[in-house]
Amino acid sequence: MTIKLFIDDIRQPSDVGFINSEWVVARTYSEAMRYIESFKPQLISFDHDLGYMQPSGFDIAKELLNLDMDLGEYISSDFKYYVHSANPIGAENIRSLLDNYIDVRTNGRK
Repeated sequence: MTIKLFIDDIRQPSDVGFINSEWVVARTYSEAMRYIESFKPQLISFDHDLGYMQPSGFDIAKELLNLDMDLGEYISSDFKYYVHSANPIGAENIRSLLDNYIDVRTNGRK
């Protein structure tokens, strides 16, 4: 079974087109990080904006990479992610960060 994490301060997975109800929903940076540290999800769907003056989905993505670099195996070889954010710049920042890190880790490019 794939461990799935949906990060969004307002929406549910079904609001962005996910039909399967097996997602764990995290509403804040703290909730998301507790889940990531405990269960190492293989699939994460990111929202960027998690409330006014709160850490963002981009901050969660950065911390996920830090965990992977420091401790290893936080991002498995079968890891997948989506970005469902309505913030186009924030969404692209998350995608770029994750795509570049995964590419370097997988292919050794710098």
